[in-house]
Amino acid sequence: MTPDDPAPATGDITTAEKYVAVQQSPEFGELRRKLRRFIFPTTIAFFGWYALYVLLSAYARDFMSIKIIGNINVALVFGLLQFVSTFLIAWYYARYAAEKLDPVADRIRADMESGADVAAGEVA
Repeated sequence: MTPDDPAPATGDITTAEKYVAVQQSPEFGELRRKLRRFIFPTTIAFFGWYALYVLLSAYARDFMSIKIIGNINVALVFGLLQFVSTFLIAWYYARYAAEKLDPVADRIRADMESGADVAAGEVA
């Protein structure tokens, strides 16, 4: 804002104030809780699974070298399962977000763009 710009009207809310109001709204808080309920357990489970693979590769060489079929051993299967689990988590997150997160985020965005008072729970 330059000195030549007119001051906002008394009832106008600046963009920064809108973002702060949205961030402090109960609806946004619930959106963050839903995201965290998915992200934290999934991340911990994946890191645990990955750490298990690394630890078994380092300290259980006899187990990891067991041949399953031909030259395919347990280590190779576990390594490939790392890729499979990564894709499954990505697929599951996309599905979870589409069902639980995106509708709420879209509603918050629409309310903000329409000028509704999200912090007060006003619906556009």
